[in-house]
Amino acid sequence: MRKVIFVLFILFLTTAGIISYFSSPKDSIQGAPAISTSEESVPSGVLSWLSDWSRPDLPAKVAIQVGHFKNDDLPEELKKLRTSDGASAGGYDEWEVNLTIAREIENLLKADGIFVELLPATVPEKYWSDVFIAIHADGSEDTEKSGYKITGPWRDLTGNAESLISSIDKYYKTDTGLSLDPNITRNMRGYYAFSWWRYDHAIHPMTTAVIIETGFLTNSSDRAFLTNHPEISAKAIYKGVVEYLQNEKLI
Repeated sequence: MRKVIFVLFILFLTTAGIISYFSSPKDSIQGAPAISTSEESVPSGVLSWLSDWSRPDLPAKVAIQVGHFKNDDLPEELKKLRTSDGASAGGYDEWEVNLTIAREIENLLKADGIFVELLPATVPEKYWSDVFIAIHADGSEDTEKSGYKITGPWRDLTGNAESLISSIDKYYKTDTGLSLDPNITRNMRGYYAFSWWRYDHAIHPMTTAVIIETGFLTNSSDRAFLTNHPEISAKAIYKGVVEYLQNEKLI
């Protein structure tokens, strides 16, 4: 009799666990989109057409890409990313957090008279701008992980990505109080929007680009900061962009 009761008890716990697993909302820990390329992926001979390239005679142009925003609209060549919804935790989806910060940056730049475009996950074909910033939020199974990441492409043909990173990093660290997470992933440096030799829907190789993980959505402290004070993150990034444009004498 005791054995029967014990078996029934185990079955009850197992069934309850299964029901709980499938009925409870799950947090996503995806970081940057899974499609990435390595530094060695650029085929030889693809740069010849850039030999006579020069910057268009236009005012400064900045692009702010909202990570994972409108993923369903991604083109056929990037169809694998349509289900890459990014991190989610505490009732927040990454794209929502990214969009709020991106819009704040857009408003600040426009107030300075700087031309800025807000882009979804889909980048227009061979897209050029003086600055391209992909806004993301991080995720991890380890909810203690905190901080922000920022990096540029494997191949920075402009030679300016480190300067842009330096300017943004200086303000982001000071203004947000978040620590820099040095664990840059391959998916960040090989971000699909940087892979102009592989995809049509990617930035022009002479676009200075960075991707920033603004904090860990899966960390309660980072999440509270990003969702309650997106204007602080936005202003820090804005100040870095303006400093970079001034250093390059573009504004």
